[in-house]
Amino acid sequence: MRKLDPSELYELDPDRPDVSGAVLVQALDGFIDAGGARKLASQHLLDTLDSTVVARFDHDQLFDYRARRPIMVFARDHWESYDTPELALHLLHDLAGNPFLVLAGPEPDVQWERFVAAVEQLCKVLGVRRSIGLNAIPMGLPHTRPVGVIAHGVPRSLVEGYEPWVETVQVPASAGHLLEFRLAEAGYEAMGFAVHVPHYVAQSSYPAAAAQLVREVAKSGGLDLPVDALDAAALVTREALDEQVAGAPEVAEVVRQLEEQYDAFLRGRTEHDAIAESDLPTADELGAELERFLAQQPPRD
Repeated sequence: MRKLDPSELYELDPDRPDVSGAVLVQALDGFIDAGGARKLASQHLLDTLDSTVVARFDHDQLFDYRARRPIMVFARDHWESYDTPELALHLLHDLAGNPFLVLAGPEPDVQWERFVAAVEQLCKVLGVRRSIGLNAIPMGLPHTRPVGVIAHGVPRSLVEGYEPWVETVQVPASAGHLLEFRLAEAGYEAMGFAVHVPHYVAQSSYPAAAAQLVREVAKSGGLDLPVDALDAAALVTREALDEQVAGAPEVAEVVRQLEEQYDAFLRGRTEHDAIAESDLPTADELGAELERFLAQQPPRD
């Protein structure tokens, strides 16, 4: 069987500037994105910083249109528009003028290995030194505590100072995770961050988690990135949640119990097992109760 050339998956701008030594931020849509944090973070960077597309991928080769049908608009008596999927590599500059790259768009449905090989080709041609993946996962945590982060990377020195949250687990794969894995195998510095989003707001927009992702990218990539707009949105969201919780004493008690469990876990207290065996509801029960309450609230702007 003839091995297909990965370079046939993309078009690279021949007039691109020199970005040797830049970091690559990969934020593909499609995998779990609790609170929409990954999408919020990548879109925030693309909207607030000057950006140009340096490479576009051929979506006809990578996507299953029937699984994720693009949106079309019908206006009265004709088709007015078609939302063409775009998976592209963007060149941005931070507030200090330093270049970095953002890979954003729908996760490929097919040809993952060939897609990863194509991105590796682009990393070699452009001189990428490090990749940083973004993810957001739902956790049984309260919104009243700081956003937690799971950091991972090769070499391990990239994540020194971050406390591990899990040991060995099996999880469904994503194209972004495979990309990080393959880049590390190829000798690149490859790392990623998964922020924690309270699972009772996982289906809503949660800008606090997006702000944390941007901060982690800035720290690990040596970049000066704007975050004020996300912080402002996070404050509005926090105030709305606090208001809703304060209006229902039974929900406030649930949040208090979540806080106790969270604080006990962080302190590593020896009585943690006793708490787990007490009559406190499970994280799923707490989340379900909060979800029922929040679903009953009137819509907010």
